[in-house]
Amino acid sequence: MPDRRSPLAPFKNKVFLTIWLASITSNFGGLIQDVGAAWMMTSISKSESMVALVQASNTAPIMLFSLIAGAIADGFDRRKVMLTAQIFLLTVSALLSIFTWFGLLTPWSLLAFTFLIGCGTALNSPSWQASVGDIVGREDLPSAVSLNSMGFNMTRSVGPAIGGLIVALAGAATAFAVNAVSYLSMIYALARWKPVYPKTTLPRESLGHAIAAGLRYVSMSPNLMKVLFRGFLFGFSATAILSLLPLVTKDSIGGGPLTYGGLLGAFGLGAIAGAMSNARIREALSSEQIVRCSFAGFAVAAAITGVSHTFWLTAPALIVAGACWVLSLSLFNTVVQLSTPRWVVGRALSLYQTATFGGMAGGSWVWGMFAENLGSGHALLISAVVMLAGVGIGFLLPMPAFATLDLNPLNRFNEPPLRLDIRPRSGPIVIQIDFEIDDKDVTEFLKVMVERRRIRIRDGAQNWALMRDLENPDIWTETYHTPTWVDYVRHNHRRTNADALITDRLRELHKGSKPPFVHRMIERQAIPPADDVFHKPHIDHH
Repeated sequence: MPDRRSPLAPFKNKVFLTIWLASITSNFGGLIQDVGAAWMMTSISKSESMVALVQASNTAPIMLFSLIAGAIADGFDRRKVMLTAQIFLLTVSALLSIFTWFGLLTPWSLLAFTFLIGCGTALNSPSWQASVGDIVGREDLPSAVSLNSMGFNMTRSVGPAIGGLIVALAGAATAFAVNAVSYLSMIYALARWKPVYPKTTLPRESLGHAIAAGLRYVSMSPNLMKVLFRGFLFGFSATAILSLLPLVTKDSIGGGPLTYGGLLGAFGLGAIAGAMSNARIREALSSEQIVRCSFAGFAVAAAITGVSHTFWLTAPALIVAGACWVLSLSLFNTVVQLSTPRWVVGRALSLYQTATFGGMAGGSWVWGMFAENLGSGHALLISAVVMLAGVGIGFLLPMPAFATLDLNPLNRFNEPPLRLDIRPRSGPIVIQIDFEIDDKDVTEFLKVMVERRRIRIRDGAQNWALMRDLENPDIWTETYHTPTWVDYVRHNHRRTNADALITDRLRELHKGSKPPFVHRMIERQAIPPADDVFHKPHIDHH
């Protein structure tokens, strides 16, 4: 059923409200910085591609480093990660202001600074988005995601216009300085927040293993893969408007920084409208219908922006684009969070961001090249065609509905007493589970085992296999490996209440008088240590 809780319910949580208000201030500064950077590039470079690359340099780090940041978000104190990111962003923004003030900025150094700001954003974003679910709980998560979108787009409605005014009156250096100061509110809010994270006796995964676990989980989750692909396509096509808007403002409309800020403000107003109506729209339409409408609405907006030569025709089109933007991206984010257990949510969100912002970064470059060769108007018309193709793809890869599965930890596993003295890093561990299945239940058993295999591999099992006893065909043995004993324990701690449905169904199909028997073994080589190297025979040629 759709979430019918109040869309403002997360504000009852003081921690969420405090950080949300701080994020508005930080986002406000970030949007002023974006206006300053985009307009600064039009002043120091005549290349349309370089203008479009400002957007790409800001989003490319999220594509490149977001997965690492997601692994960090799941393995470390998220509050400390966000504090580190905010201090880094403040430092880079201050340096950018200083370089601009003293006339040291070049097109490539501007791209370098915006790239570093993107790196800080990439580090911060998975930890913040994963923390939303920790702060407000699952029942208020859709509303919290929408409120985050609304907060950002409230600032978008006025931030760019004020940013344009600051650039016009005081210059880009002042805009960059305002952004640096804006990070102080978030640093203060995070410093006061004292989260309590669940305690675990398991050692932290190495960064490489954590990244591999995130990739494995998402790749074995078909619904998440659909969200990632649709997010990539939306980001790739929709970024054409934001990337080329400075050129549209300057060349098609003949405006300056104030006009550019005003157009971004129109986009923000549409986004606020989309965020405010998000809950009601989710009740009326399915996830797939919302995404299709967003693609179609953005296509219409891109086409109008491409042919318009007046502010008053372009602005309403951007209002539509802003509403479609927030409706689609907040829906993608919410589906990912509701479809993912807490132990891997940071990595799942980072992969979603990698896909979406990777599409934006690639799209910024592609649409910039089209604009340089064909003009910004034609580039926007071509992007509209790609957006319409996104509508059609929905018939082949429809979006999943909001997940209703209980993804809280199952907590059934108790580490068994072992007579053999092994260490946490001892391994490889081989697990065999014996089932006794009646012949009439074999078809159902195999069907359930398909899902069992997906869950096992998703949670870290290796070399999964199902075997049938040739002498006693009623006996079936599930077997899999884990690299070490601690990996086996971690594998079992990852099971959710939703996964228990498969386990319980297998126990129902098992006809033995006792529960399915579990063999836990450690793999050992039988070759004596002195003989574990193959020696070539010696041939005397003398």
